Amino acid sequence: MPGPERTMGPLWFCCLPLALLPLLAAVEETLMDSTTATAELGWMVHPPSGWEEVSGYDENMNTIRTYQVCNVFEPNQNNWLRTKYIRRRGAHRIHVEMKFSVRDCSSIPNVPGSCKETFNLYYYESDFDSATKTFPNWMENPWMKVDTIAADESFSQVDLGGRVMKINTENGAVFQETLSGAESTSLVAARGTCINNAEEVDVPIKLYCNGDGEWMVPIGRCTCRPGYESVENGTVCRGCPSGTFKASQGDEGCVHCPINSRTTSEGATNCVCRNGYYRADADPVDMPCTTIPSAPQSVISSVNETSLMLEWTPPRDSGGREDLVYNIICKSCGSGRGACTRCGDNVQFAPRQLGLTEPRIYISDLLAHTQYTFEIQAVNGVTDQSPFSPQFASVNITTNQAAPSAVSIMHQVSRTVDSITLSWSQPDQPNGVILDYELQYYEKNLSELNSTAVKSPTNTVTVQNLKAGTIYVFQVRARTVAGYGRYSGKMYFQTMTEAEYQTSVQEKLPLIIGSSAAGLVFLIAVVVIIIVCNRRGFERADSEYTDKLQHYTSGHMTPGMKIYIDPFTYEDPNEAVREFAKEIDISCVKIEQVIGAGEFGEVCSGHLKLPGKREIFVAIKTLKAGYTEKQRRDFLSEASIMGQFDHPNIIHLEGVVTKSSPVMIITEFMENGSLDSFLRQNDGQFTVIQLVGMLRGIAAGMKYLSDMNYVHRDLAARNILVNSNLVCKVSDFGLSRFLEDDTSDPTYTSALGGKIPIRWTAPEAIAYRKFTSASDVWSYGIVMWEVMSYGERPYWDMTNQDVINAIEQDYRLPPPMDCPTALHQLMLDCWQKDRNHRPKFGQIVNTLDKMIRNPNSLKAMAPLSSGVNLPLLDRTIPDYTSFNTVDEWLDAIKMSQYKESFASAGFTTFDIVSQMTVEDILRVGVTLAGHQKKILNSIQVMRAQMNQIQSVEV
Repeated sequence: MPGPERTMGPLWFCCLPLALLPLLAAVEETLMDSTTATAELGWMVHPPSGWEEVSGYDENMNTIRTYQVCNVFEPNQNNWLRTKYIRRRGAHRIHVEMKFSVRDCSSIPNVPGSCKETFNLYYYESDFDSATKTFPNWMENPWMKVDTIAADESFSQVDLGGRVMKINTENGAVFQETLSGAESTSLVAARGTCINNAEEVDVPIKLYCNGDGEWMVPIGRCTCRPGYESVENGTVCRGCPSGTFKASQGDEGCVHCPINSRTTSEGATNCVCRNGYYRADADPVDMPCTTIPSAPQSVISSVNETSLMLEWTPPRDSGGREDLVYNIICKSCGSGRGACTRCGDNVQFAPRQLGLTEPRIYISDLLAHTQYTFEIQAVNGVTDQSPFSPQFASVNITTNQAAPSAVSIMHQVSRTVDSITLSWSQPDQPNGVILDYELQYYEKNLSELNSTAVKSPTNTVTVQNLKAGTIYVFQVRARTVAGYGRYSGKMYFQTMTEAEYQTSVQEKLPLIIGSSAAGLVFLIAVVVIIIVCNRRGFERADSEYTDKLQHYTSGHMTPGMKIYIDPFTYEDPNEAVREFAKEIDISCVKIEQVIGAGEFGEVCSGHLKLPGKREIFVAIKTLKAGYTEKQRRDFLSEASIMGQFDHPNIIHLEGVVTKSSPVMIITEFMENGSLDSFLRQNDGQFTVIQLVGMLRGIAAGMKYLSDMNYVHRDLAARNILVNSNLVCKVSDFGLSRFLEDDTSDPTYTSALGGKIPIRWTAPEAIAYRKFTSASDVWSYGIVMWEVMSYGERPYWDMTNQDVINAIEQDYRLPPPMDCPTALHQLMLDCWQKDRNHRPKFGQIVNTLDKMIRNPNSLKAMAPLSSGVNLPLLDRTIPDYTSFNTVDEWLDAIKMSQYKESFASAGFTTFDIVSQMTVEDILRVGVTLAGHQKKILNSIQVMRAQMNQIQSVEV
């Protein structure tokens, strides 16, 4: 064991004198004995002005060396005394004996809080004498505390220049008479009580009665509570007079109320603000009350095309505060007579829109040729406390002609070995009529100086004469009469390789042969009949297992086709994980951000760096702590399923982490998230061709799954992920939600022992749990409707039971606004009641390919039905005949904010309203796309109802 080094401290006590005589002894020998020392001990002291070594006498009048300290009149005393290094010499237990005397603190008048009657004993262990003047540190750490040492008795009188001091017993408390002990050295403790309106500080108050009948060793004290101050030498706590207050307990007195505040009674702990003045939540009680600032002054605006610089001077009156900031309110007044509306999210504010500390702001991405009103609000820390709105200055401006904004997204429609067909969305802010587009492209491994430019009058172009298997960089910009806008961001697309082209040709070869060899038609028909008969026989045989999970055999697969294997058919599900999912070492995974929550835990984004491969961005699903074995099995079953798929429109599994915590599933990262949210965020921003391209990708992924005899069961836009190139990929292959009786998610309604997403599920799957690829086709039709309506909820706010009843009555979702007739017809085909009449996914892919190759087929818009049975959309919109005025109709469709605009523009009767066009809706100030769509749908229903009434009258 290392030899111990002993110290005593910190010591904050008054002593006159204080003798310290340590005796450290082992069983057989003395390690240190200072009682016999006659020369200086030479122990280390801190600070130098603290302990003093002096000579004295013991009880036998022998000369001894002692240390003493008595700096009680100086605040913040912390006096340390350290012995020299003491060698242990094999001792296992050390006995320390000290002799000392202590002066009673209460016997010293006007002493501050630095007088103590105890001291602390510490020790420090070291293998050698490493102590210096500064090491070990003169503080509790790294010393080990032995105990707090108190005197058995203390002396309370001392002659200092002829003055004998007595104990001061005044401490804001009252003590009852107490009988002293029998011996002169006896001490009897007495508990005191605080005077009125006083409270104890820290510890209970106590005094000791000694054998001479004197009070000594006071512990604790009382001070006046909030709202009261000490008077009459601390014997009375008086309430603060009117106009003064005291916020906390203590010895301090009452103080006058801050400016603009007052008290309503005596004994106040704070002062309330006068009318029109306030305190912020974080303001201290002694801070003056303040008010809201006046309006900013001298606003100057400078317009540059669709950008604006605003500057102003601060308000004359800041309200008496220093936390003044500014907020900017932007209102677009359009070009018509309608009321102004708040600007959209596209408008950019620099440095920010709210909480500006400087009196200036730069605003960009405004619409061209548009009138705006900007309010500059002055706010401070008490604006929220005031019942009045913030003071503001306003300015009206009109933007100038400007070039269009940049195109945000580009999408690959098709490609060959030497060509790529691209389409893109119109700029968010066209700022006029788009005259044409300029597409710039070059090989990725070449400089931008080698770029080629082509012009297109539409937002679709085919670039030809490209190299096979080569990546090209593309950028596009739009042109109006004001000139070209900025180029879009760079996007990368690759032409087909020769091998990819040959594979594509081989896949289409049977179709080519079938169209050129008419003599084989009968043979093909016979084959088709055989296949269909076999397929129907399989469905009948499978009907008794419809409540079980999927289980397939190779007997129904095309030769050479990969077979989907249900992981739940494994006796040990972990074996399926090992077979179909690659184990990844957790050191290769770096979680960076939580982006959502899944059924089993958090969903994160991060990076994956496998040995010998480049680092990639990935999505990471984690299994929350405290999981059961069943939850772990269900969680990893999705990886066992996903790991069997390899298709560009199916989410790609990178691997799993099962040998470390947390358990993880790692997949490719899809930058744009789920399809339904992505569409809602980009409402109206894509061309029909782009939307069809998305649908084609989903259908291709589902064809692949169907060919493997895998039934998804939960195909919906929320379970489709979108990457930065607008490629849609089918995801969410966890089937456990259908097996548990958990109805916490209203999307999934319990039916026949499992959870089913009613709005997306085919009737036979709801009624009989008959899940097949045909039921996935029904769900795909709903996905088509979600895409064309930009993420609107199928069947809107109808209940699940209403949806089931409506479908049984042969009602189907109507075409979304601007939906081509051909697409809605394909939806209706998917919603055939007889599942055998629904198209297969391969047929859906072919149909969509034809539409993409022939965009003219997408120009015809689906008309609104005027028959007796109106589409479901009509049933959710109130019948206009039940209202007396246009205002009542607007209230019913929750568009009452446009009442004044409709009236001002002359749209005051249903006959006139029914003739409104999109231009009319814009003219009355309806600028939000969602509001435009709702009003237009309601007008379409109104027209259909009018036609129906006229037909009945005829």
